[in-house]
Amino acid sequence: MAVTQQDIDKLNAAIKSGVRSVTIGGITTIYNTTESLIKARNDMQDQLNAQNAQSQPRKSKQMQLYSTGRGF
Repeated sequence: MAVTQQDIDKLNAAIKSGVRSVTIGGITTIYNTTESLIKARNDMQDQLNAQNAQSQPRKSKQMQLYSTGRGF
């Protein structure tokens, strides 16, 4: 399941309001503590960051070497 920013926003809203039940993707999860809710949010944020890193093309570094001399 791909993580979206909306999923993380739902977890943030639950943390802010003190609710420990969150429905994401049609599945309702009840967390025991607010701490476990925060850990789930952080894990989802890490997953989203990894997805974004994979989708962005890497910039290649180019190195140019020049040789100078008197031409002997």
